[in-house]
Amino acid sequence: MKQFINAKESLVTEAIDGTLRTAGGRLARLDGYPHIKVVVRTDWDKSKVALVSGGGSGHEPSHAGFVGQGMLTAAVCGDVFASPSVDAVLAGILAVTGKAGCLLIVKNYTGDRLNFGLAAERARAQGLKVNMVIVDDDVALPDLPQARGVAGTLFVHKITGALAEQGANLEKVTDAANRVIEGVVSIGMSLDTCTIPGSHKEDRIGPGKAELGLGIHGEAGIEQVDFSNARDAMEMVVERLAPAIGPGPHVALLNNLGGATPLEMAVLAEELTRSRLGEQVRWLIGPAPMMTSLDMQGFSVSLLPATKADETALAAPVAPWAWPGCVAVGDVAVVALPDGLTPIKPTPSQNDEVRAFIEHCCSIMIEAESDLNALDAKSGDGDTGSTLATAARALTGALDRLPLADQTQLHRAIGLELSQTMGGSSGVLLAIFFAAVGDASASGKDIVDALKAGLTRVQQVGGARAGDRTMIDALEPALDALPRGVGEAACAARGGADATAKITRARAGRASYLSEDSLAGHNDPGAEAVARLFESLAERS
Repeated sequence: MKQFINAKESLVTEAIDGTLRTAGGRLARLDGYPHIKVVVRTDWDKSKVALVSGGGSGHEPSHAGFVGQGMLTAAVCGDVFASPSVDAVLAGILAVTGKAGCLLIVKNYTGDRLNFGLAAERARAQGLKVNMVIVDDDVALPDLPQARGVAGTLFVHKITGALAEQGANLEKVTDAANRVIEGVVSIGMSLDTCTIPGSHKEDRIGPGKAELGLGIHGEAGIEQVDFSNARDAMEMVVERLAPAIGPGPHVALLNNLGGATPLEMAVLAEELTRSRLGEQVRWLIGPAPMMTSLDMQGFSVSLLPATKADETALAAPVAPWAWPGCVAVGDVAVVALPDGLTPIKPTPSQNDEVRAFIEHCCSIMIEAESDLNALDAKSGDGDTGSTLATAARALTGALDRLPLADQTQLHRAIGLELSQTMGGSSGVLLAIFFAAVGDASASGKDIVDALKAGLTRVQQVGGARAGDRTMIDALEPALDALPRGVGEAACAARGGADATAKITRARAGRASYLSEDSLAGHNDPGAEAVARLFESLAERS
């Protein structure tokens, strides 16, 4: 798999230096590359308790991204998914620890426990006060005696970081860390495995499946489950978390494992707040990438039963850019539309024949969704089918409130409905089309002339003409042939749509930005949609 790296051997050191160059001087690294990779604060006051964490790289922004005022004092970085050496950990401890001592925050993995533990012993032998806590928040395997440390570690970083910044002693900071570890629980889910640089990607999660309870190093989860949507995915995660927590309120940390998009993460945040645990979630951290697993397309949820003091510590401002903040969960605020934009509700009326016709037209677009998306993916952004199907579903749902018995008002109402429910330029153009059809009907024109008037208006506003590789290439010949029957119109629409495959230079729409090679041999998806509509109507007539 292609990745923006130079060599796996220099990946981590180059990434650290790239981070430090934009840190504004508040961060530095210890000498000793490539074996010692330690990021430290440059503004550290050794009279305070130092916080040192780390582990294998590949979890960015953890751990170096959380070094700074209010969080970690130093981060010890290993190679990708590999624990740092004892010498590297010891170097980090010695660099930042004064008389107040140091707390090591370690995730529960054998390599990390051993290397951080031995480094702590060596530091104590030099007279330093060093405590170590082990984070084991993963509840994916409830019977496992040594649970893994995952994203719940961030709660420990933030709460102990606030206490250390305030000048709390080592015992108090350690007690707070252990209390948080005792309370926090986490679990993750992913649709795909991660890609380890320089290694072949494991393809163990099959189509239509998700993996529940997988580790942050790409370890297999407790089970593969059927995947349908974000709501069901969050419900499965919540089902595993619920038995492991007590009564609320809780702080939730919604973590992007690396490859989920911001849109996906926002939907997951909504589903978390709407879940059966939603009423117990008072504060939310994220959604954001915090403890990632390279490019894994997944998420994790961590829950902490937080005290008022914890909430204050979690909400305290910090310097690290990677901390997304801890915000109160509230209701969705809704502001009324400005005057003039409130939808005009037409007087509903019934006409069974018209209703059946509209339902049939909408079903054609819904059934064609996947095919049109696939076609659009060859010459656009792959959403034509979804755009049309979304509008068709909305129009079907609006039938009870449409004036089905009044053709003039019906066309205008359809135009208004599409302007509100159909995205992109397609929604605007079709809204203009139906509004113009309604105006023409009101002036006494028959349905064919009214439809042509709508087409003329769209051409005036949109600027496209036949031959420009748009839906007009199918719609214009279809309307010209319509007086001779729907069958003739369907043939004309099909001919126009198929002809677009030979048009290698689009003059309108998103396809106008593409090369000739991208367009050759593929029908314009808008024209294809028109052709399919007329063909289905011809079969029905």
